[in-house]
Amino acid sequence: MTNFDAKNPPQPALIDSCVHCGFCLATCPSYRIIGKEMDSPRGRIYLMDAINKGEAAIDHTTSQHFDSCLGCLACVTTCPSGVQYDQLIAATRPQIERNQTRSLPDKLIRALIFNLFPYPNRLRILLPLLWLYQKSGWQKLVRSTGMLQKLTPRLAAMEAILPKITKSTWSNDLPDVIPAQGEQHYRVGMVLGCVQRLFFSPVNEATARVLTANGCEVIIPASQGCCAALPAHQGQEAQAQALAKQMIDSFIDEDLDAIIINAAGCGHTLKEYGHILADDPEYKVKADQFVSKVKDVQEFLAEIDFTAKLQPITSGTLNLVYQDACHLLHGQKISIQPRGLLRKIPGVQLREPMDAALCCGSAGIYNMLQPETADELGRQKANNLINTGASVIASPNPGCSMQIQKHLDLEGSEVKLLHPIELLDYSIQGKQL
Repeated sequence: MTNFDAKNPPQPALIDSCVHCGFCLATCPSYRIIGKEMDSPRGRIYLMDAINKGEAAIDHTTSQHFDSCLGCLACVTTCPSGVQYDQLIAATRPQIERNQTRSLPDKLIRALIFNLFPYPNRLRILLPLLWLYQKSGWQKLVRSTGMLQKLTPRLAAMEAILPKITKSTWSNDLPDVIPAQGEQHYRVGMVLGCVQRLFFSPVNEATARVLTANGCEVIIPASQGCCAALPAHQGQEAQAQALAKQMIDSFIDEDLDAIIINAAGCGHTLKEYGHILADDPEYKVKADQFVSKVKDVQEFLAEIDFTAKLQPITSGTLNLVYQDACHLLHGQKISIQPRGLLRKIPGVQLREPMDAALCCGSAGIYNMLQPETADELGRQKANNLINTGASVIASPNPGCSMQIQKHLDLEGSEVKLLHPIELLDYSIQGKQL
């Protein structure tokens, strides 16, 4: 029987803080779709306790219940007892990776993901091929025939969220230093992300413009890499630690007022560096110093004196719905700030969707590893957003944006999807949507 090993197992004290009240069930997306107790936070905590006591083992049966967790942290927000489920699942996932042998197909898809997505330079090599795949008509053929879905649902899920590739996608480098417009009040670093910098480069460009328009000099170290979100969320401990150290080293010598990130999942991970590197005597202090400066761009803009003049971006009223990304809402407790910034744009009417706190099913790479559950969540999220009657969705995370756009397309919806910072950038520039 394989139990948790001695390296940072989930702590009994944290497990025992759960009183099994069941409040988490209503907000857990995996429980909502799968409907099994063991695929809920309460059920997984039961499993952790049983494995700790030697009453259950780490095997295929138990590990699949941990794999079904999206890590959205809605249960942490909901729990009346303050159970730190985020720390429990973060401790459990590396245990699964060390102690449970995965099937060959599972190993292959995970190897592809973890050796490609966290490395922008590797991913960049594929961009011309992906552009050709889309321009040649092969993408339409693959999707219309369903051939990839028949061969491998996980690769099909990966292909289904592929954004539109343009030639500008692989020529989007920003300079190392971007001066403030007018008088400088702040000096900030900017994290580019991996998927963000390649597939959503206009978001990074808009972020730099909005920051500089509000008196910020923006520093973009060329040596920065991945924030470590993807491996950290999936228990790839060594890889996450290596990437976190690289990120810290890229910014450590800069005298900065803040380190800015515009992707919700990345921001949550950047703020977790103190936990990721807790056992590293050399980097623990550096990590804490780094974390103290990390700010989501909306969090930062809500705190400073927003001096840039905002203009209408439509000729009439703009009905807009803000989509709460889980790692911004539940992980970083940021919800009011984005809405407040969007309301500053003249003519904006903000609408609220049903189940605003429910995960869209993206959850890092969850929609590639658990496509059936993710698709049902994505369908529900897209329909809830469409049903607000808004003409634009503001989404603050690239993974959420790709997932939601996929399901908007499947629903035949023409609702536009933009990052909140892009809307602010349009307003500052006086551009019309």
